[in-house]
Amino acid sequence: MKKTYKIEVDCANCANLMEDAARKTDGVASAVVNFMTQKMSVEFVEGQNPQSVMEAVRKACKKVEPDCEIAL
Repeated sequence: MKKTYKIEVDCANCANLMEDAARKTDGVASAVVNFMTQKMSVEFVEGQNPQSVMEAVRKACKKVEPDCEIAL
C-alpha cells in the first residue's frame, strides 16, 4: 500500500534527511520526500498498519528536523 502525506519541511537537505529516516523505519518499504511539493510518499510493507508505521516515521523525522510536521 502506498500513501502520500503533506509535510512541512524547511530545506531540501532536511527533506533528504527525513526521507532517509523514513526509509529506515520498520514497516516502510520505500519513502520519497519532495521538498518542492511538500509531500512525502510512503510505501508500506505488506501487512503493516499504515497509521502505526507513520507514527514511528513522524518520531524518526522529528529527530532529524524537530519542527517538521507530517499531516496524518
